Amino acid sequence: MRIEFTKMHGLGNDFIVLDARERALPPIDSAAASALADRHTGIGCDQLILLEPSSEGDFRMRIFNADGSEVEACGNATRAVGLLHGQPARIETLGGLLHASPSDSGISVEMGKPRFDWDRIPLAYAMDTHSMPVGWDELTDPIAVNVGNPHVIFFVADPYAVEMDRLGPLIETDPLFPERINVNVAAVTARDAMTLRVWERGAGLTRACGTGACATAIGAMKRGLVDRRVTVTLPGGPLVIEWREDGEIVMTGPATESFRGSFDPADYGMPAGGTKV
Repeated sequence: MRIEFTKMHGLGNDFIVLDARERALPPIDSAAASALADRHTGIGCDQLILLEPSSEGDFRMRIFNADGSEVEACGNATRAVGLLHGQPARIETLGGLLHASPSDSGISVEMGKPRFDWDRIPLAYAMDTHSMPVGWDELTDPIAVNVGNPHVIFFVADPYAVEMDRLGPLIETDPLFPERINVNVAAVTARDAMTLRVWERGAGLTRACGTGACATAIGAMKRGLVDRRVTVTLPGGPLVIEWREDGEIVMTGPATESFRGSFDPADYGMPAGGTKV
């Protein structure tokens, strides 16, 4: 039994998508996900995406980072599977039920409502998440937001001047963040424009992060730095983030299918049986 996959990306944030909605697949664990994600000995990706049947939505999406850890949400992956599905969809995730729809600008995703309470981020102890009294070198005074997964955002003059290779993993694994954290550094360039770089929890420095763009835009809106609709430009390209009056975050941007293929599950330590996860 060979397993078919679709390789996709959203602004360069790339995924291996496995579809178990109608055909049972061997169990996917953290070791198999990490092996498949390896760019030298596997297929290579930032995240492995597993699609399954759902009793809550049209299908369920599970998300494994390149290190094998399973996470709650991924905005770019949601756009990618929305493109793959080809029509409006309700997508069950660990971070909640998301709605993806084709649009003139790509795929629009209703990402849910942001959470700001310290124990919903979560943090290790109570503090004001709007202006956190913590810092790492030049990165100080962050804001924390949960948009299905946890983010901390720093506003700086030049995101590309920040040593993200060094500070990203340091902040990600700080004891303040018991479930680790996604690290965002952003510059506001206009009332409707921002520049962003993201160190993604479990994946490292990434070309694009949809939830990071959402969290950063919401953080800037909370501080009154931008309007309620803003273009966030990442290294891979722009995403449009809107915070509607009903509290829902809407992210719009492109997604692309790169290629399709198949692999032998035994090559990645997976059993050959068809037991569903």
